[in-house]
Amino acid sequence: MARHVPPNFITEIIDRDLAEGRYARIRTRFPPEPNGYLHIGHARSIVLNFGLALDYGGECNLRFDDTNPETEKEEYARAIEEDVRWLGYEPSRVLYASDYFETMYRCALELIREGKAYVDDLPEEEMSALRAQGKPSPYRERSVEENLELFERMRQGEFPTGSRVLRAKIDPAHPNFKLRDPVLYRVVHAPHYHAGDRWVIYPLYDYAHPLEDLIEGVTHSLCTLEFENNRAVYDWVIENLKGKCGLPEEPRPHQYEFARLDLSHTVLSKRKLIRLVEGGHVLGWDDPRLPTLRGLRRRGVRPEAIREFVRRTGISRNEARIEMDLLEEVIRDDLNPIAPRVLGVVDPLKVVLTNYEGEEWIQAPYWPRDIPKEGTRPLPFSGELYIERKDFSLNPPKGWKRLAPGQRVRLRHAYVMELEDVVEEGGEVKLLKCRILPDTLGKNPEEGPKPKGVIHWVSARHALPVEYRLYGRLFRTPDPEEGGEFLQNLNPEALVVKRGFLEPSVAQDPPGQRYQLERLGYFWPDPVDSRPDRLVFNRIVPLKEGF
Repeated sequence: MARHVPPNFITEIIDRDLAEGRYARIRTRFPPEPNGYLHIGHARSIVLNFGLALDYGGECNLRFDDTNPETEKEEYARAIEEDVRWLGYEPSRVLYASDYFETMYRCALELIREGKAYVDDLPEEEMSALRAQGKPSPYRERSVEENLELFERMRQGEFPTGSRVLRAKIDPAHPNFKLRDPVLYRVVHAPHYHAGDRWVIYPLYDYAHPLEDLIEGVTHSLCTLEFENNRAVYDWVIENLKGKCGLPEEPRPHQYEFARLDLSHTVLSKRKLIRLVEGGHVLGWDDPRLPTLRGLRRRGVRPEAIREFVRRTGISRNEARIEMDLLEEVIRDDLNPIAPRVLGVVDPLKVVLTNYEGEEWIQAPYWPRDIPKEGTRPLPFSGELYIERKDFSLNPPKGWKRLAPGQRVRLRHAYVMELEDVVEEGGEVKLLKCRILPDTLGKNPEEGPKPKGVIHWVSARHALPVEYRLYGRLFRTPDPEEGGEFLQNLNPEALVVKRGFLEPSVAQDPPGQRYQLERLGYFWPDPVDSRPDRLVFNRIVPLKEGF
């Protein structure tokens, strides 16, 4: 049976821990902060944490790390939960850090009583300056009684936002900057989306996260490499509080770090994504140009492709930018066996057949020969067609294999066609007059006249009008910050809208069907804007370049 997570350094650690009897069962967690929408970078953590739980018969919680009332919203929490389930994972439990605030408060009191925490009145700038110099705060030696009184007054809301903090009393000059008396609590007068207005003091991540893991019985706490130095604070909190203030002694969680997922031609920073959305550069968090899971979902990418992309890129401690080409390849590999082939024209050029009248219906296969599936649909053919404008050239370059004066082509599934006349208007080709070779329908390509190539088409009389949204890469350069401000590298062709046509068979298909439009790419109807009377098709991914 295939594993959800390929072998990696974390699976080696888990194998060792289980073999040595350190844990009877593993428990992981995916701990997003509900201050934005998930993006494909989060998918690596989701697949890793939930996949390990599945592979080892353990549990994985979805836990909202909601300790900042100023940036977090119920909207984000619900979207995150929906996205996790859309990716195919069912949390063992859905939990909130904010539900542990009372326990965290009791633990802070315990640290104060033991002389391991103190209330600091320093403004943030002065505190940062002293930490940088490795010097202690003048408030570091307050008595236990004074610290307990001040911390209680902080909880009661007597002090304004940002005026006082609770700091761990570790070492003001520690070589690891994170251990220079880190802040554990701060005053914030703001209502909390989940906890309401019960609190005006809120724990910081470095204090809250290890307590959450200990409370929930997490065994392997997995995070990205930027938290590597924070591990020292994580361990300090665990070692000083496990078995106290109602906390369990075991299992003792341990933190391990892996490289985050970085992708070319896009940005995965929440701050930058917010600028894109709020600046009107995209049309919302589900804009298919964005790397958000909502955007990828609306674009038509399946969760199976995202999970496979994470598996192919692997889990390691080596940070590297992954090329967008790989993601596109994985998406194509996922869609290829499930997307029936149909005909559509994105940029139409009308063709009138001078020697054909009436209409006929051709039974055209949905699948190419290399896919072992059966199925056909009736494809109408008539005397007026649309072909792709780029499939015709009055002055073709060398090696041209499409329609041109004196150069025949085969219409996919239909006849061989040749040009008779070109109607131009204002220097632009408006109409082609062509003729078909009547005895070429259904002929083996090796028989009869040898056309230069095969092009796609639709019957003008029967085709469905479609708005095509051709999505491309959000940025022109692999590194959006190349040359400075990332917004300057936005790709103006990340979305190109075209008015074209589609064969009528799709009108009978179930909603959400994905297709390969032959020679154009993979498409599906936009789940928000497309209606039976106004079709809007998103290009999920183009075909491989040079196809």
